[in-house]
Amino acid sequence: MTSRAIRILGIDPGLRRTGWGVIDSDGNRLIYVGCGSIEAKETLPLSDRLCVIHDGLAKVLDEFAPVEAAVEQTFVNKDGAATLKLGQARGVAMLVPARFGLTVAEYAPNQVKKTVVGAGHADKNQIRVMLGILLPKAAPKSADAADALAIAITHAHHRQSVVLRIAAS
Repeated sequence: MTSRAIRILGIDPGLRRTGWGVIDSDGNRLIYVGCGSIEAKETLPLSDRLCVIHDGLAKVLDEFAPVEAAVEQTFVNKDGAATLKLGQARGVAMLVPARFGLTVAEYAPNQVKKTVVGAGHADKNQIRVMLGILLPKAAPKSADAADALAIAITHAHHRQSVVLRIAAS
């Protein structure tokens, strides 16, 4: 990794599986570092599932030492209770990197798809195909890990405007 490379953690929050992906962004080059998912058993109480997400993300941050993080914004659906629970997982996904001193950017699902695939309504398969082109060494074992890598790539492409916006506020 050269001195100007930026290590980015992408997080796709979920109560069953929270995907994570780490890349290095060096100018226009994207380098795959690692990815995976943190799995919390559905039989656990909500508080315990949130602890599993917290501890798993803290371990990823310890191991890979990213300097910036990005999280996908919550997709609001018709089931208000499910959306609220997902929001709690997302809160943990934003809290952990913030506690490690990282700035945490947020991206809408359509912005992630548009950045990675070129179309805001791309499907999961199209994202996987583009990941294979953009990060040839990446082989995510789950859709959540693939989505997290896509979120990290989105941040790599949009980080300058996000960093300037945060500095201005």
